[in-house]
Amino acid sequence: MSKKQQPTDHKKYFIFEKKNYQFMFIGLAVIALGFILMAGGGSDDPNTFNPDIYNFQRIRLAPTLVLLGFAIEVYAILLNPKK
Repeated sequence: MSKKQQPTDHKKYFIFEKKNYQFMFIGLAVIALGFILMAGGGSDDPNTFNPDIYNFQRIRLAPTLVLLGFAIEVYAILLNPKK
């Protein structure tokens, strides 16, 4: 005997809602900005030292932005927009 398969009603839905994705994109933008601010500061001549590599932007601001971006990402994942 063959069993007839009953049609199942599976709804397709996204795990996150629009507000979650908005916060995720904001977090990604903040992380990208942090990495952009971290880049550069090298010297054209490898025999000379460039002290710009140790300025406030690369040592304090950029890593703080990256960590803030990751915190925004965690918040976006845990956010429940239905409340």
